[in-house]
Amino acid sequence: MIRAYTFLMRPTARQDQALREMLRDHCLLYNGALQERRDAYRHVSKTTVRYGQQSVQLKEIRAFDPERQGRWSFSSQQATLRRLDKAFAAFFRRVKAGEKPGYPRFRGLGRFDTVEFPRDGDGCRSDATAHDPVTRVRIQGVGHVKVHQHRPVVGHVKTISVKREGRRWYVILTADQEQPEPLPATGSVVGIDLGIANFLADSNGEFVPNPRHGRKAAAKLAAAQQALSRCKRGSKRRRKTVEKAATLHRRVRRQRLDHAHKTALDLVREHDFIAHEDLKIRNMSKAPEPKPDPDQPGTASTPRPARLRRHGDRTRAEGGDSTPVAANSSSTVQRSIG
Repeated sequence: MIRAYTFLMRPTARQDQALREMLRDHCLLYNGALQERRDAYRHVSKTTVRYGQQSVQLKEIRAFDPERQGRWSFSSQQATLRRLDKAFAAFFRRVKAGEKPGYPRFRGLGRFDTVEFPRDGDGCRSDATAHDPVTRVRIQGVGHVKVHQHRPVVGHVKTISVKREGRRWYVILTADQEQPEPLPATGSVVGIDLGIANFLADSNGEFVPNPRHGRKAAAKLAAAQQALSRCKRGSKRRRKTVEKAATLHRRVRRQRLDHAHKTALDLVREHDFIAHEDLKIRNMSKAPEPKPDPDQPGTASTPRPARLRRHGDRTRAEGGDSTPVAANSSSTVQRSIG
């Protein structure tokens, strides 16, 4: 079983600058590889460039630019090229399925926030100073960075990722663990339904209230957005205001995740079998595409969206299928300890 651990890093000022430079250079490598693929396909020969061909060029790139590209881990740069290759694979899969393609985009320096190291010890080592009571992670080109490890890591560390969120840095460790032992059987079966007025309602008639974290932070979020709209683009004041607004949004996101995880943990501990209705929320809220109007060329008639009706504990659209979806194996939660 693979489990991920996220820890806060506390870099010094120099290490913070080095981490930013690492993201910058990996972002330039990603954009350069994307540009090469675009140019090769636009050529009259319609050449396709793949990961293997670009990975071979890394040695020449590192030798040509030893101060920047040659400074970082070879394996992390390969992981960045694999990341682009996965983006293209997903693009061609969507094209084949007839979905909206979504061609891979160039990444701005502010939108490239993660560098992955495929193996512990290759460019990055977790718990590099075992003799030191303070946990540190060693990153090639950066040094030993202090880590706030709030819980022990169980299992063998497989991969390491360095992620930036605002002005904070995190290290994400994925560890290979043995399958956990199941919890003692309780013989309890429950069905749950997520709602709006309440966070959750179960088949026993109990409700979990919605904490409304977004509503509680609405006043501060509105003030931050209004202050942002008054700032001049490109100014230092705007950058600080953007960071403040982003910090508020991240806080609300963490509060929602914390509440969802704690609620799920309580359900898993109390019940052996948990079932939920397999609703397609996107299909329920998606409006149909406008159709051309033959009477008025150049215009389109937009059908009115279906009205939703509440029937007991299920919601359906007029003219739609009102049959409740039975819980299947994909909507069953197996009880286990983490």
